[in-house]
Amino acid sequence: MRFFVLVLLFCCANTLAANPQVEFETSRGNFVLELYPDKAPVSVENFLKYVNNGFYTGTVFHRTIKNFVVQGGGLTESLEAKSTWSPIANESNNGLSNDLGTVAMARGYAPDSATSQFFVNLTDNRFLNYYKREAGLEGYTVFGRVVKGFEVLQQISESPTATIAKLKDVPKEFTVIHTAHILDTPVLAEKLPLPLLAEAKLSMGKAASKKKSKVTQSTPKLTKKGKPRG
Repeated sequence: MRFFVLVLLFCCANTLAANPQVEFETSRGNFVLELYPDKAPVSVENFLKYVNNGFYTGTVFHRTIKNFVVQGGGLTESLEAKSTWSPIANESNNGLSNDLGTVAMARGYAPDSATSQFFVNLTDNRFLNYYKREAGLEGYTVFGRVVKGFEVLQQISESPTATIAKLKDVPKEFTVIHTAHILDTPVLAEKLPLPLLAEAKLSMGKAASKKKSKVTQSTPKLTKKGKPRG
């Protein structure tokens, strides 16, 4: 019986460890992302390559919009774009939705243009999802979610912002990524704080009505408000 319990615990531990988790240590606090290689194998492999090579150290969250997204992973404090590897294929048609707390790849207008930049959804941004293979409707690849430290990202999004050159929604005080590393021991997912959840859900209608811009890769040029770029 004792042997059976040990086997069961071992199996459960393996199940919990099935999805890799990455901890980001920043100047504002830490947060942990859980990744889904079964749903977005190309995106996860690409993301972990940048993590394992220390690429994200010294980069900042260069675009922050409250109740929309925080975006980072490509620019330094001087807003210079770091050199990246080749773009990857878009995996937005994988069944995952750009919902509150999920993390997705930013990209350029072309669907297969994502490199290192990513964004975290601060509300349900389902207009960023895949609809069909047609220009502007390919969506953004969700490849994981925040399992710890969501309040850190919420705080980052509340920073006052400015327009610098052609970059909009640039925080006046940057949150710098000190390091990103894969966790040896996975953490249990935290529930989103109810006040944050309620506020984010409430703002969803307002966000949709504003028809925000895309989440494009900033190199270092952003599209008009709406969706995230590269």
